[in-house]
Amino acid sequence: MSARYELFRSNQNAHYYFRLKAGNGEIILQSEGYLNKDGAENGVESVRQHSPMDRCYDRKTSTAGQPYFVLKALNGQTIGKSQMYSSTYARDTGIESVKANG
Repeated sequence: MSARYELFRSNQNAHYYFRLKAGNGEIILQSEGYLNKDGAENGVESVRQHSPMDRCYDRKTSTAGQPYFVLKALNGQTIGKSQMYSSTYARDTGIESVKANG
């Protein structure tokens, strides 16, 4: 099974979201909320455009010490965020997966 995007609408706030799932079903990138479906679809297109570029990834560490990453557009706007990882190696592997599957 190959990676795929899921687009959905939240029942809690009626915003649209997308997530990129790896072939094994694990979520490797998730978006912030969009007011309409077109906005979320544009977000997916932005992932496709920016995910191959290493400079678009901010490698971060949470206040709890867990590594994660943020994918940003060239204008600095956040496109999506990863899950929290157990190590920087696992985070960097997640980045490579988004680069390959974005």
